[in-house]
Amino acid sequence: MLCSEGSLAWSTVESCFVLLGAFMLLQSKLGSARTPAPEMIVRSLANVQGELTVATGASVANIWGLTTQVPVRYVFLTTGRSRVLQVGKTTVSIRHAPRWLMALGATGAGDAIRALDRLGKARQGKASVGDAVSKLHKLLPESEWWALVSAHRSLPAWMAKAICARSNCT
Repeated sequence: MLCSEGSLAWSTVESCFVLLGAFMLLQSKLGSARTPAPEMIVRSLANVQGELTVATGASVANIWGLTTQVPVRYVFLTTGRSRVLQVGKTTVSIRHAPRWLMALGATGAGDAIRALDRLGKARQGKASVGDAVSKLHKLLPESEWWALVSAHRSLPAWMAKAICARSNCT
């Protein structure tokens, strides 16, 4: 088998992933090779590179029901450098994001910042930014909501204003 414990490789119950430079091979128990999901490749690459990599605000906004627009491309944000990966026939973009957009990391509050950023930039769809903040307040656990509120000073003014309108910011 290609995977060994303690190496850069990691295994799951039915398959084995091996990171070889920038390439990954998925080997099933039957021995056939196939390409793993782009999300798994990006996550593994981020772990090896020591970077934070998260879904874009468009993906999060769609998952949380803040917009009906469905992203058609695989795009991720990272604290590292931008790059484009070819995963089988799929192109995956990994884009460097500003520090404020990645400040709360891969948490619910961090996802909320990225979703609000996307909604604020797009300025389209049925939900306004204020409506989105209200919905996020209901969706996020209390601890995540207060993490978002406490980070309001590092956010763009329009986003901080919308968050503070829902909670008393000090």
